[in-house]
Amino acid sequence: MIDIPDTGLRLRFLTDPGEFMAVAGAHLAADPVVNTVVATNAHRKLSQRADGIAPPDRDWWLVVHDDSGAVVGTGMRTATSAPYPMFLLPMPEAAAVGLARALAGRGEEVLAVNGALPAVERCAAELARLVDGRVAVRHHTRLYELGDLVPPKPVPGRLAPAREDDLDLVAEWFEAFMGDADEQAGRARGASSHEAPERHELLRRLRDGDLWFWLDAAGEPVHLTGANPPSFGVARIGPVYTPPEQRGRGWAGNAVAEVSRRVQAAGGRACLYTDQANPASNSLYTALGYRPVVDMANLAVIR
Repeated sequence: MIDIPDTGLRLRFLTDPGEFMAVAGAHLAADPVVNTVVATNAHRKLSQRADGIAPPDRDWWLVVHDDSGAVVGTGMRTATSAPYPMFLLPMPEAAAVGLARALAGRGEEVLAVNGALPAVERCAAELARLVDGRVAVRHHTRLYELGDLVPPKPVPGRLAPAREDDLDLVAEWFEAFMGDADEQAGRARGASSHEAPERHELLRRLRDGDLWFWLDAAGEPVHLTGANPPSFGVARIGPVYTPPEQRGRGWAGNAVAEVSRRVQAAGGRACLYTDQANPASNSLYTALGYRPVVDMANLAVIR
């Protein structure tokens, strides 16, 4: 435990996702939509460990306690490639600032912070101050949850699960999806490549049936939509990708609607993230019945 002076707050760093869930699971479950990224990631790490995939030594999970011992914030640093951004969920401002100072005291360099506002802003600002740097916005995101699904205009074709032998195409479309998102936000293509899932993770999602193609009337894949396995009853939709030559034909709306319908039919809640710099995707999802929940940001610390 690391005490934050004069606040009654304490920071607890854990390296075992199972221990983290034992300590913070009830807190995450209390607001499973807002907490979806951390909860999903913890459950994924537990599944990987069961498959014999050990987490990197650099991974950690954060629990913020108040003076009564209650959990009042969580976070993680489990990204798979540089700059290994942290991801923070809502927490007291003093905890976000104290976290930056605690990391500096540990000698841990952090050059990127993602997650819920305003915690990420407070933490990034303090990280930058400590190294005489500045904070740059990589992109602003918004978390949505589906209310009542509004079916889109039907289009030819159907939803079909992607298979293991589709791995190469799925990996190619994941890369294109992230590259397009970079360009739409005014970033260099490939700026978000560190956030791309590794091939073994894509293969696991294919085996679990978490990725789907929209097949056109000829049976050819023209769109990719995914959904993470539910954590505390919430399934996060993504990615949502249509190749440029197939856009404007309604594939994305119909695919997302059908995946979302299946999530709700199974008793779950559907949510998704959008890049606020992409008005087309934001309008698509609101038309389907998705409503904003919380704004988030990906920030960089420039030395």
